[in-house]
Amino acid sequence: MTAKKKRTTAQTKSKPKTRTKTTLKGKATTKSHFSAKSAGTRSRSASRRQILITGYPGFIGKELARKLIEAEPESTFYLLVQSKFVDDAKKYIRSFRSQKLDRVNILVGNIASMHLGLSAGEFKHVTRNITDIYHLAAISYLGVSEKLMWNVNVKGTQNLIEVADQARNLNRFNHVSTCHVSGNRQGIITEDDLNVGQNFRNAYESTKFEAEKRVQKARERLPISIYRPSIVVGDSKTGEISRFDGPYFMGLLLASSPVSIPLPLPGKGIGPLNMVPVDYVVDAIYHLSLHPKAVGKTFHLVDPNPLSARKVYELIAARAGKKPPRLSVSAGLAKTLLKIPGLEKVSRAHRQAIDYVNTMAIYNNDNTEKLLWGSPIVCPPFESYLDNLMAYVRATYKTRRQKEEPAEDPLA
Repeated sequence: MTAKKKRTTAQTKSKPKTRTKTTLKGKATTKSHFSAKSAGTRSRSASRRQILITGYPGFIGKELARKLIEAEPESTFYLLVQSKFVDDAKKYIRSFRSQKLDRVNILVGNIASMHLGLSAGEFKHVTRNITDIYHLAAISYLGVSEKLMWNVNVKGTQNLIEVADQARNLNRFNHVSTCHVSGNRQGIITEDDLNVGQNFRNAYESTKFEAEKRVQKARERLPISIYRPSIVVGDSKTGEISRFDGPYFMGLLLASSPVSIPLPLPGKGIGPLNMVPVDYVVDAIYHLSLHPKAVGKTFHLVDPNPLSARKVYELIAARAGKKPPRLSVSAGLAKTLLKIPGLEKVSRAHRQAIDYVNTMAIYNNDNTEKLLWGSPIVCPPFESYLDNLMAYVRATYKTRRQKEEPAEDPLA
């Protein structure tokens, strides 16, 4: 069956139920036409698109939404937001430099719900008009139940695939996964690798793996690009990061222990600690999402020359004017020690990070390098933006301490 026939069949599978929720502030008018056969040769225009974005108020999701809205003044946007985040989303959008913000439509919904929790009218409007999807919504915080993580990360992704199936003018489905779908694998990991019998260290890895399996299967009939960032840290220029939980910031939290709690580095620390600044990730996704040759490919958004965990640890200690502890403990013992009452709460993120700094995983990024070649988008070396990261973390930690806010980890 051809890709076009498969999509036509998928569009007739189900109809959304009529329900009352929220109305769109503006109507989309621009249409573009996709042909799977010509996807690899046709140039993309970013001038007038109809874009659905999930993942607000996630760290990367917020930054990518800003990038898209400010870069494309003629495009129309549909930002899927849970009801509890609507006021925050409105305030965030008003902070943009872009004019004509009435083209940004906030859709109150939930990716884990049927038809994204939208009313029948909203769902019909979105699937009729969207040309591009940027799917970033996911739960990475390891403190939630596995059931909730499955519903959002796996079921939610499947719901977005069904939206894509019914989007008659779809040009691209952009899915943000993670390098950690590789689980406990060691050695060189290519962008084409996915299901190779690996095991997983936590529910985040396993659910993102299951989600990506479904996205890869959908590539048989849909124009899809998949992006796998490594550990995402703050902006390379400002150091700004919107949160201090989950795997995104665990590596830096662990490495920052000479500044906060003088914990010894667990294990030998010889594994590469692959971290990338959020601005690089956002710029790369935006560029690749418009590249005609990116359809059907997976991209590792990684530092091509990552430092070892020990080197990062020592660099941060040196910048803080402190000496890292000389004592070394095994990874297993370190996890046990961090469960001691009194340390358990403040060290939770450190404990979760231990596996990430003791894995000899090397992520090949040939696809990314080829399609970013000739552009100004390059992952900067960690040493070049470390001072900015540390300054921002220190300022944030100081502010929270002054407010006497309860902290769940040393820098929160």
